[in-house]
Amino acid sequence: MLSRALGVLRSPVLRVGFLVVALALAVAYVVRDRAAIADAWSRLDAVSVLLALVLSLANVALSGASWRAVLADLGSPLPVAAAARVFFVGQLGRYIPGTVFQFVAQAELARDHGVPRRRTGSALAVALLVSMTTASLLVTGVLPLALHGRRLPGWEWTGWLGWLTPLLLVLLVPRVINPLLRVLLRLARQEPLEHRVTLRGLLASAGWALASWLAVGLQVFVLTRAVGVDWSAPSTLALAVGGYALAWTVGFLVVLAPAGAGARELVLGAVLALATGSGAAAVVVLGSRVLLTVSDLLLAFTALAGHRARAGRTPS
Repeated sequence: MLSRALGVLRSPVLRVGFLVVALALAVAYVVRDRAAIADAWSRLDAVSVLLALVLSLANVALSGASWRAVLADLGSPLPVAAAARVFFVGQLGRYIPGTVFQFVAQAELARDHGVPRRRTGSALAVALLVSMTTASLLVTGVLPLALHGRRLPGWEWTGWLGWLTPLLLVLLVPRVINPLLRVLLRLARQEPLEHRVTLRGLLASAGWALASWLAVGLQVFVLTRAVGVDWSAPSTLALAVGGYALAWTVGFLVVLAPAGAGARELVLGAVLALATGSGAAAVVVLGSRVLLTVSDLLLAFTALAGHRARAGRTPS
């Protein structure tokens, strides 16, 4: 059953259809709020937007490096160009409601490079767990310092995420995660992995993930400064980094929201409003969402263009 489901995207027509649907939905999330986005854009200067775009691209690219580290640890060290095509194009599946499309797309794209589907799926699952764990560490270790004991109005329930961190850390222990992957693969009627997840691979993935959180936190910081908020206190960057980590975590848990749309913006807006006011926070939230969506599309198109160019130079 799972093999048939994963084989659906082998058809060139269905692959193109997947890409068209994902691109349409990604653009739709921007077009839907175009009036508010246009108003927010008018309050941002070009230099700040360009810098924030570079940081957004860095965030997505570093997330890809975190995933690539896990895939290499499992025995498939893809070249950078091949890994970019698999990760960036496959990641567009996040814009289709439900998380399964990202798994399916990456599994089929990686199969073109000789990577078994079970290995690709396991790598994405582990990379997402690493992302969740590092985000949770930032939420529990950095955000409280920036909030100075204040609570988020309407989001007090997110306090339980602090209890999630120890559980996530335990799950990432190689002696725990490897048997867990075996069980999941057995339930999916897949062969076991040829290579085990190692501590070295997990630490490498976590390092890239933390760098990606810093990049997107700096993006939020730059946008907030652009709307005229004085963030001279040392805790302001911690608020941006920890606040986005919390927003991403809540958005990830809301699995029906494509790419965390809606839930992520609400949480990030609530965090930023404590320091900037609701008006400035709305501008930053909208700007951040647009730039991250544009980054996803730019990197996916770049990876596709590079793949086509290399295929054109390959002799038949």
